[in-house]
Amino acid sequence: MRYLLVILTALFLSGAVNAQVHANLNFNLGSQPIWGPTGNDYVENYYLPDIEAYYNVPQHRYYFNEGGRWVGRSTLPARYRNYDLYSTHKVVINEREPWKNHETYRNQYASFKGRHDQQPIRDSHDSRYFENKNHPQHNTWVQQQKHDNGNHNGQKKGNNGKGNGNKGKDNGNGKGKDK
Repeated sequence: MRYLLVILTALFLSGAVNAQVHANLNFNLGSQPIWGPTGNDYVENYYLPDIEAYYNVPQHRYYFNEGGRWVGRSTLPARYRNYDLYSTHKVVINEREPWKNHETYRNQYASFKGRHDQQPIRDSHDSRYFENKNHPQHNTWVQQQKHDNGNHNGQKKGNNGKGNGNKGKDNGNGKGKDK
């Protein structure tokens, strides 16, 4: 019986740990590049059909074919200097190393080449994207967060939550201040 309890406890704890890890991985809005398309709470990689390259969000690296092999760099090579990441179509691929299946993705998403139909995070007015430090509204959002967190007691701010001190007292006109 004791062993059964230990096994059940271990299974429960491993499930709780897996659930927490899974939950933490489901959101990475703050680390997505501002040229990424809106609408994705979590992104592992973007496939860039126009240049047949990938961008890995957690690593902040581009993966592209260089002389027959896939290379990862923090910037795109010079041959893509005129490529506009903000206006071209990106495909979200939540796979660890999608470039290893490049032929599949190239064929599957060939129709997205030349499309300019996505709103980038930079241009979004949805406040959930403001947490991204590169978003134009980020600093305003940070100030609002500070203000909201500092004023979590609502109307009681500045008096340590003790009210106004005049509740029910006569203020000289025969009426209490709260009446």
